[in-house]
Amino acid sequence: MNRLADIYRTYKECGGVVTTDSRAIKGGELFIALKGENFDGNEYALKALEAGAAYAVVNKDSAVAAQSGENPRLITVDDTLKTLQELARWHRSMTFVDGKPLTVIALTGTNGKTTTKELIRDVLSVRYCVTATEGNLNNSIGVPLTLLKINDRTQIAVIEMGASHPGDIKELVDIALPNYGLITNVGKAHLLGFGSFDGVKKTKGELYDYLRRTSDKVFLNVDNPHLCAMASERHLQSDPERPYSLVIPYGLEYSGATVLPSSPVYPFLRIELSPSMTLSTNLVGSYNADNVMAALAVGSHFGIAPEDAAAAIAAYVPSNNRSQMTDTGRNTLIVDAYNANPTSMEAALSNFSNVEASEKIALLGDMLELGEDSQTEHVTVIKKALSSGLDMICLVGTEFGQALDSLKDDRLSGETVKWFADSQTLATWLEGQDINGATVLIKGSRGTRMEKTVQSL
Repeated sequence: MNRLADIYRTYKECGGVVTTDSRAIKGGELFIALKGENFDGNEYALKALEAGAAYAVVNKDSAVAAQSGENPRLITVDDTLKTLQELARWHRSMTFVDGKPLTVIALTGTNGKTTTKELIRDVLSVRYCVTATEGNLNNSIGVPLTLLKINDRTQIAVIEMGASHPGDIKELVDIALPNYGLITNVGKAHLLGFGSFDGVKKTKGELYDYLRRTSDKVFLNVDNPHLCAMASERHLQSDPERPYSLVIPYGLEYSGATVLPSSPVYPFLRIELSPSMTLSTNLVGSYNADNVMAALAVGSHFGIAPEDAAAAIAAYVPSNNRSQMTDTGRNTLIVDAYNANPTSMEAALSNFSNVEASEKIALLGDMLELGEDSQTEHVTVIKKALSSGLDMICLVGTEFGQALDSLKDDRLSGETVKWFADSQTLATWLEGQDINGATVLIKGSRGTRMEKTVQSL
């Protein structure tokens, strides 16, 4: 008997509903017990069944597995995570739309993955039933869980893929089996895991490697020299007379589009796509222009009319501390605090320097996982902030503290730059300040929790 085929039948019997969280049981699900460094889902398998799960998949070497002989609702396997991934791959392979394999679009990149994924989802939803990654569930667990949410109504799946170590993208594409791929950009992030910027490009390029092997299509921002070089190195073409024949090109310059200046009256990103069409968004920052152009390119390829795609993008409102602009009644906040790395920090500060405001303050938290490059990159950010014409710079975290100690700059001894050990300390300090009428950029890596400062402003 094919063990995976049996489990797949069980999954279908459960209505295609899978959970790895025993607290989320509503009744009838297939519970898969995952084991991590700080938790062991096997210990909650019986509780999941008691709560209403139809079946529980557990490791055969777990204590609960000993009860499987007397409890037919316990399914034992060698490795529950591997089973989850193989089940997702099987389901993806078994899903057809009008007799053809389901279309799966995979996207990765250093910055803008989630925003681009959500824009693509909304544009495609004009015409198709789309299953897309929820939030940023883009790892070895999140990707298969997303694939397992594909149902009989799904016509296109949009799968976000994250990476922090070499081989991560290869693992995920081998599960999702995408027909299309898109890399938003490549930059300096997770250097502790990747080892270098070249390591970032090699790992993100694993998406291109896969699509080259399968002769499927790549959406390529041809304005981005790094991405073009990565595509060229992989010979994503079959005919010298037709360069990039496996590529669907897009880009601001490529399309002749122009980012319009922001203003206090309209601080959001606007793009003139043509003399007769201007796209207005609810996104802050010109760095989101590439994300918008990617969504337009995907929409165009799948037959979405330009005006319909533009309307879908215009209606999109960012959330979860990504490129959000908030008016607190006292100040205007640009909250981009979901994550940070040298590339995204530089882009945020460049955009902020062009914002028109009577008073500008930057609250910047540590950029994490940069390894031996950390001090150099934090020094670079401090210098960039100092040259951006800001009225106050508040730095948070050990990494920024060490960078400040290494710098000798007269501007650091005044009131312009302040350092705080953590975001809560900064939030408490801000509550005692009379800050009104300011425009404030809030950005930092997830671990710094810079969103804690929002309530103080």
